[in-house]
Amino acid sequence: MNTSSKRRRTILLLAANPKHSTPLRLDEEIKKIGQGLERSKHRQRFQLVERWAVTPRDLQRSIQDLEPQIVHFSGHGEGEDGLLLEDETGKAKLVGARALASLFRLFQDQVECVVLNACYSDVQAKAIAAHVPYVIGMNQAIGDNAAREFAIGFYDALAAGQSIEFAYRSGCVSIELAGIPEALTPVLIPRSASQAETEPNSAPLTEPSQPSQSPPPLVGWAKQRVPIPVSGGDDLGGKNPAMTDADELESPEGCVGLHSRLYVDRPPIESDCYATVLKPGALIRVKAPRQMGKTSLMQRILHQAAQQGQRTAYLNFQTADAEFLESIDLFLQWFCASITNELNLDDRLPEFWNGVLGSKNKCSNYFQRYLLPTIAEPLTLGLDEVDQVFQHLPIAQDFFGLLRAWHERGKDDPLWQKLRLVIVHSKEVYIPLNINQSPFNVGLPIELPELNPAQVRDLVQRHGLPWSNVEIEQLMGMVDGHPYLVRKALYELTRGSLTLAQFLQIAPTEEGLYGDHLRRHLLNVTADEPLEAAMRQVVAIDQPVRIESSLAFKLRSMGLVKLHRNDVLPLCNLYRLYFCDRLEVPS
Repeated sequence: MNTSSKRRRTILLLAANPKHSTPLRLDEEIKKIGQGLERSKHRQRFQLVERWAVTPRDLQRSIQDLEPQIVHFSGHGEGEDGLLLEDETGKAKLVGARALASLFRLFQDQVECVVLNACYSDVQAKAIAAHVPYVIGMNQAIGDNAAREFAIGFYDALAAGQSIEFAYRSGCVSIELAGIPEALTPVLIPRSASQAETEPNSAPLTEPSQPSQSPPPLVGWAKQRVPIPVSGGDDLGGKNPAMTDADELESPEGCVGLHSRLYVDRPPIESDCYATVLKPGALIRVKAPRQMGKTSLMQRILHQAAQQGQRTAYLNFQTADAEFLESIDLFLQWFCASITNELNLDDRLPEFWNGVLGSKNKCSNYFQRYLLPTIAEPLTLGLDEVDQVFQHLPIAQDFFGLLRAWHERGKDDPLWQKLRLVIVHSKEVYIPLNINQSPFNVGLPIELPELNPAQVRDLVQRHGLPWSNVEIEQLMGMVDGHPYLVRKALYELTRGSLTLAQFLQIAPTEEGLYGDHLRRHLLNVTADEPLEAAMRQVVAIDQPVRIESSLAFKLRSMGLVKLHRNDVLPLCNLYRLYFCDRLEVPS
């Protein structure tokens, strides 16, 4: 199909952002689509109609009354659970793939293309593609900016008279040109590609469809999530000995590699960070308990900066020898030398460390007179595990005050605007920094949350596990959405090391997968008597409890509890069960 046809086409734009869902800038997306069509030489060939706060009834009536050739949905998606429309009160109303396929089957002679500009919407796209020539969905979470860029590129190309296939590729290119690393998220599914997975049109939609032996091909640049082949196993997480070659699995320990298929975006965090790091004098603060994905996010921020022509340097403060933490002078010399080494520049430290100026002035001069002028591009520093400095109060006060001063200078000084900082730490900042000298109350604050159910479901699919919603709920009932705990479980279950039933039985014990992880937490808690007493109180009852504020923040910084207003409760059932047993709390 080519849009150069003289027939006028109606584009129906549907938007839904239910109450209590993450706010989206849908008005901006639809405005940009309209502007693109208006400026095109073929604008007379398109009619644009908008419908907001769409309910399921609105969806059906709009398609029936307006007879659109292109249906575009902007909003939220929840993977297999469906798309989030609204009910009559504005609250979320899930509409699943089967219902959407039934709807578009009624209009299969009319609708030419459906665009589902929502997270994890490839599930619905595949179902609809049994009845519509072209459907576009998203194979993972997509950020607001990426969704908007795709829509602009797609409709600009359509308005220029290009085909659906070309317009799809144009949308992906628009994401890439905007410097957003989500160009592989949109997938184009032609009707012919979906036939292998769906029943013929004559088959009743109430019958369960039979899975195909191989997944359908996807058109264009989009990389499809291909399940790892499985065989055997029972209905509730039994072993799958032939699930995959062990070499195909990635260890859940440490950072998730840049090109790993197991990294899960947590919108809008990634897109916000990628946009911020491009701004002069930017400062991004990433905080979360251990093993929540901080370093993985930092590496992607640095990669994005490098892709946009910046120089980057990564420094993990755990690599600092103890001797460098004895004085601010030694520490700043180590800091400057480490950055110089990361940038592959000549060490000119002795030249700048002479004289009577203080260490902080010498460090600033080293950046201002050597590093920043030597590098033509902006420089982004990734400072990881900076909480290693928190326990050394004099050094922490001087060093973090220095970073804040550099950030302030970057507001007006073109040279210091070249410097961008990404600061990552695990613990709360207990050191008594002057609020006007602290870098922890400026810039873009990022606190990494646990994975939500849709993200866990997506991760399960990426591991190739053919799980039902019941099995996913059983996993989350034990470890909630803690990224490391989820990945560790899926790694072992995919390898066939144990069944889901076995996992659930032994997980909260030192015999299970998390023995070392749990023992480390136990040692840290029992080493502090007030902290141990607070943890006893938290796990004693199955509801949020009120404990001393400082203890709540310590337990949260360790990743053992989550906040519920001013109260706390265990982060997951794994911790409740383990600490109830080891602290001998009556059940």
